[in-house]
Amino acid sequence: MDLDSERRRLLARDARWAALSSQGQDVEGILAFWTDDAQVYPPGMPPVSGKPALRRYVEGALAIPGFHMTWTSSEAHLSPDGRLAYLLSTNGVTMPGPDGKPVTTRGRAVTVWRREPDGEWRCAIDMWNDEPAEP
Repeated sequence: MDLDSERRRLLARDARWAALSSQGQDVEGILAFWTDDAQVYPPGMPPVSGKPALRRYVEGALAIPGFHMTWTSSEAHLSPDGRLAYLLSTNGVTMPGPDGKPVTTRGRAVTVWRREPDGEWRCAIDMWNDEPAEP
């Protein structure tokens, strides 16, 4: 297996997921990037585990007026056998603030990806937190 080729393929797949998520319209398409047993750890919230819970989470987020999420992954590190990988990313989440005006929170993320039996990469662990506040 050519790990450099797999790394590029994974980063391209993650970029497609980010673009689709940023559009905020295709819930099933967004869900397809997670494994069936995926676990998501949003900041300050309980974990979200499995596709049914992820569907509710995504639908709830997309229903928030003004909600928008973007991210860019800059690094992909693959296991020697090319079956697992982790990505390092930065993100931005925009939601209405207390006064109703949009507020964007910048964050950083680590995602763990697994190459599934069909050969496709899917995210199994998705965790992010806010970047430190600027002084």
